[in-house]
Amino acid sequence: MKLGQVAVNVENVERAVVFYKEVIGLPLLFETNGLAFFQCEDTRLLLSRPETEEFDHPGSVLYFQVDNLQEEVSRMKEAGALFIDEPHMVAKMGDTETWMAFFKDTEGNTHALMSEI
Repeated sequence: MKLGQVAVNVENVERAVVFYKEVIGLPLLFETNGLAFFQCEDTRLLLSRPETEEFDHPGSVLYFQVDNLQEEVSRMKEAGALFIDEPHMVAKMGDTETWMAFFKDTEGNTHALMSEI
């Protein structure tokens, strides 16, 4: 089974669209009725305001896999991203190191860039 879509709660869809498109660099598929859909490899990402109070809570942390962590962190910082830490190793399994750097989007959600070396 593969993951088809992930939804992220946002306060301001228009502001979030600019961040996810211009800063993270995800391709915008389309916008309709206050919803914005992006393509993230095989998974679709939905940005929207919570439909009801039941769904009004912080979203999950999205981990975007990149080839060159330091290069992507630098690019995103130049585009206006606020990183809450610097790239750091979080795990080592055999010869493979997993590195991450966490950032905030314009809506206060925390996400991360990750790279396996």
